[in-house]
Amino acid sequence: METTTSSETALFIKMAVTAWKTQNERVDKLLDKLSDDQLRSDIAPGKNSGAYLLGHLTAVNDNLLPLFGFSDKLYPELQNIFLTNPDKSGLAQPSVAELRKYWHEVNKKLVSHIDAMKSAEWFTRHNSVSEEDFAKEPHRNKLNVLLNRTSHQAYHVGQLVLLQKKS
Repeated sequence: METTTSSETALFIKMAVTAWKTQNERVDKLLDKLSDDQLRSDIAPGKNSGAYLLGHLTAVNDNLLPLFGFSDKLYPELQNIFLTNPDKSGLAQPSVAELRKYWHEVNKKLVSHIDAMKSAEWFTRHNSVSEEDFAKEPHRNKLNVLLNRTSHQAYHVGQLVLLQKKS
């Protein structure tokens, strides 16, 4: 395997972070277009609601705060509602207005931490992998998590777009 220079590494990290931020911006733009009623509706009959997906994406991004060692979650209560349990589980959910607020607050904090990271930090282990496992599998690093979360978010943006046609 070829070695890379620090400028190539920095460029790759910038590309990955920019792609992640682009997905966040796509969610932001959709949220600006979608009404609360549209978000409360199901993506398709019997499928997740837009509000559930917004809560899910918010909970996933909130999980990045402790996963990367930045801070505790801002909204730990979202874990059970939007990650552990499916939509329509009967659990009380925050209002759409609250979910919109949580989404913006989580991402504001996350972006400030991500923007402050040094290149080398991206290749360190995240907090869900042990030092022993990381020594054997160094690809289980923070940058890999961000890449995974970027594609995960893009998938759900594709679902949320379907709500634009509903009124």
